[in-house]
Amino acid sequence: MTLDFRTSARSEALRSKWTAQRDSTAREVSVFLVVDLLAITIATVVAANFRNAVNIFQQPPSDEYMTPMGLIILAVWFGMLVAFGAYRLKRTGAGTSEYVSVLNASLIAAGAIGIIAFLFQWTLSRGYFLLLFAIGIPLLLLGRFTLRRVLHRLRRNGKMMTPTLVAGSRDHIEDVLRVLKREPWLGYEVIGALPSDSYEDETPSGLPIVGTPEDAVLAIRETGAGAVIFAEGSFPRAKMFNRMARALEDQRARMIVVPALTDISAERVNVRPVAGLPLVHIERPRAERAGKWFKRAFDIVGSSLIILVASPIMAAVALAIKIDDGGPVMFRQIRTGYRGRPFYCLKFRSMCLDAEAKLAELRSQNEGNGVLFKMKHDPRITRVGRVTRKLSLDELPQLFNVLRGDMSLVGPRPALPSEVEQYEQHVRRRLDVRPGMTGLWQVSGRSNLSWEDTVRLDLYYVDNWSMLQDLSILFRTFGAVVESRGAA
Repeated sequence: MTLDFRTSARSEALRSKWTAQRDSTAREVSVFLVVDLLAITIATVVAANFRNAVNIFQQPPSDEYMTPMGLIILAVWFGMLVAFGAYRLKRTGAGTSEYVSVLNASLIAAGAIGIIAFLFQWTLSRGYFLLLFAIGIPLLLLGRFTLRRVLHRLRRNGKMMTPTLVAGSRDHIEDVLRVLKREPWLGYEVIGALPSDSYEDETPSGLPIVGTPEDAVLAIRETGAGAVIFAEGSFPRAKMFNRMARALEDQRARMIVVPALTDISAERVNVRPVAGLPLVHIERPRAERAGKWFKRAFDIVGSSLIILVASPIMAAVALAIKIDDGGPVMFRQIRTGYRGRPFYCLKFRSMCLDAEAKLAELRSQNEGNGVLFKMKHDPRITRVGRVTRKLSLDELPQLFNVLRGDMSLVGPRPALPSEVEQYEQHVRRRLDVRPGMTGLWQVSGRSNLSWEDTVRLDLYYVDNWSMLQDLSILFRTFGAVVESRGAA
């Protein structure tokens, strides 16, 4: 049974609300345009002024010359960003493709400007040219990162959402709903379902039925939806998807298809149309790449630099622990590392001296997520320990584990041997890379995650490793620590 739009409680006022929400996507793109334009303009002005102030190369060009040159550079750079799809909604707000497109567009713009200067024999200052992109590219990436953080926060508060319909079989609709409810920052607010099999007036999760997948065009018109997600079971034949795409051509709504693939990054997917049949080629999982020399070299350099910078903080924490109860500063615990090899994981001690002995008494009060033991108000934690845990300062000694090769800066959570004994076979995949000081589990909620979500994120990281993802996680970790999200 489906709802009749003419008699349903979905009023014209409600449709107007969703239409207004849908139009917010245009404002979202406009904000990205303005921020990028501002970043390039700032880089152009700062590079010109700094080049004029510091005469390292030849005599600096005059201000009159730099103004038209700056306008040409601004136009070329901005044009490349548009050409490389930096403002396509499918790329903004999630994943690394947005940053990659901005970086590639900027590098091509640099090459194009150099070629234009050569062909038209412009006397382009080398110092100005280098400063422009040395300042501009980081500014663009920082602007995108900041906008993404703001956008995600707004979406978690119910703002800037795209009203969305979900089509497919009952089970697959419920699967999509669970993901979208768990990840509101994606920006899809589901307002109706289009099941291909029988339902009553609403889904088990309370979502109203607004038709079948074939009714998608009418449902969009009546609800003002800005997107339709077609999950498995939407149509009995593959060619019907293309027919639906044609029907939606005149609608201001995106068509999104959920394939029978999960937890595979876009970098591992390559679509090759052959005789009208889109063949999806999937790269091999990347766990082996995560063990190569480049990641190890990054860990050595990164941990060494952080140790140098954080050494005064570590000294202060050690002194505070010693003054607090006079016990040992460090806590060593056996964890299971790369390929199942045990190692001593280092931490600043944050619990009382007999914490392990008291653990058995507290097992019945476990608030953790499956095999992990967690308590919101663990009585074993010391006064200093509450502060160090909240700010994640207790984990700083793990930098020496990273330097020694037991751990990595980014990776799955280091597991206790007792936890590994409870792993199902597929979960042991987490041990195919070095455990990390931080990872997807930390920037996605830490102790607030369920055990299933923790495993899913760790396995996703193992299978889809990339250096760019590591850098993204490190940046996000700083925000998670500052805001103390999920700290235990």
